[in-house]
Amino acid sequence: MTVDDFGAKASHVSHDGSRWQWWRGARLATMSGQPGTSAWGWLPQGDLLTHGEQIAWVGPSTEADAALQRLLSAPQRAALEPVDLHGLLVTPGLVDAHTHLVYGGHRAREFELRLQGATYEEIARAGGGIRSTVAATREASDDALFDAALARARTLMADGVTTVEIKSGYGLSFEHEARCLRAARRIAQTLPITVRTTSLAAHALPPEFEGRADDYIDAICQWLPQWHAEGLVDAVDGFCERIAFTPAQIERVFHAARALGLPVKLHAEQLSDSGGAALAARYAALSADHLEYLSDEGIAAMAAAGTVAMLLPGAYYFLRETKLPPIAALREAGVPIAIATDHNPGSSPTLSLPLMLNMACTLFRLTPEEALAGATRHAATALGLGSSHGQLRAGHRADFALWAVDHPNELAYRFGERACRGTVAGGQMTTA
Repeated sequence: MTVDDFGAKASHVSHDGSRWQWWRGARLATMSGQPGTSAWGWLPQGDLLTHGEQIAWVGPSTEADAALQRLLSAPQRAALEPVDLHGLLVTPGLVDAHTHLVYGGHRAREFELRLQGATYEEIARAGGGIRSTVAATREASDDALFDAALARARTLMADGVTTVEIKSGYGLSFEHEARCLRAARRIAQTLPITVRTTSLAAHALPPEFEGRADDYIDAICQWLPQWHAEGLVDAVDGFCERIAFTPAQIERVFHAARALGLPVKLHAEQLSDSGGAALAARYAALSADHLEYLSDEGIAAMAAAGTVAMLLPGAYYFLRETKLPPIAALREAGVPIAIATDHNPGSSPTLSLPLMLNMACTLFRLTPEEALAGATRHAATALGLGSSHGQLRAGHRADFALWAVDHPNELAYRFGERACRGTVAGGQMTTA
């Protein structure tokens, strides 16, 4: 069976947790990061064996027969119908580890205002920005929020994404934040992708708490245990910035998250150095995100804590920022660098993670290998999924993307061109 044949039947193939599948004749970029391996974990002629939702074996095509003999019984081998990938590039499924997919409305007018000279901060202080999206989100029905977010998730999948983090943050009340988190959970029940949900209630101050930021933080700390009890939250985030919340306020949210056993992450150092990255590191945060104004002290703290640096080139580009994240210093300190779309209606309305690879290289001067590692291996680590996602390795989830290019460096080189020919998520094939 060819990949085209399989793809044509993909929507009709039922998932069988015991099914073996042999994917052969590919170019593999395993992104394994194993010591002593070549850049990309490159296998110019490679095969994969999957068993249900997991990868059972990855290796050179010349060793596939021996792997089949070792892992499968004779009847299982006889029942195999291999998928011939005809030289397509196979990478781990992309991991978009920072998105805000659930919201109502859009903010195209603010885009015009910024072009006319208004800054992101000025728009926010005038009642626009996040607050305008909060109003639209609260007005939208549950089904409208879900349908719009589902369409966005499908668009990400068509560009190779098999794992996505979805933040709340546009409800800013107990009821409306819960609605957004439930919509994210529905996406995981509808699509064969991994979805991690993050509470970002500490995103902005809602209008009903005007002038009472500490009271709002108190409310969030009371809401978190209820959302956690309902199974809605995988992690907790906040926006530590002069137009949002202070480090002391965010620390109270982190303390509440720690009491529930929830990992944290933080929007930090986007518009100024607020000391957010160091705060995040003190709580062993999975990631600190944006980081344009990250200090040397923040870098040292992140390196010691193992906190991933999440770079968001789409927001940097869209807001026409000029202060670059300290890439060289992050490299030198050994801080893992991840890349994400930061999809949101106000500062990064993109749904193309491959485009972010290109921007990470052209704007931030990452290498193509660093960029792809940032959207696979390191992005998975930033979601607490480093032991199961983001690499083509035995024991990892059978998530991979199929690309009509010869080498993985082309994924960052090409932009505005959809090279993804399909994804396999949890062993299930879909086509672009």
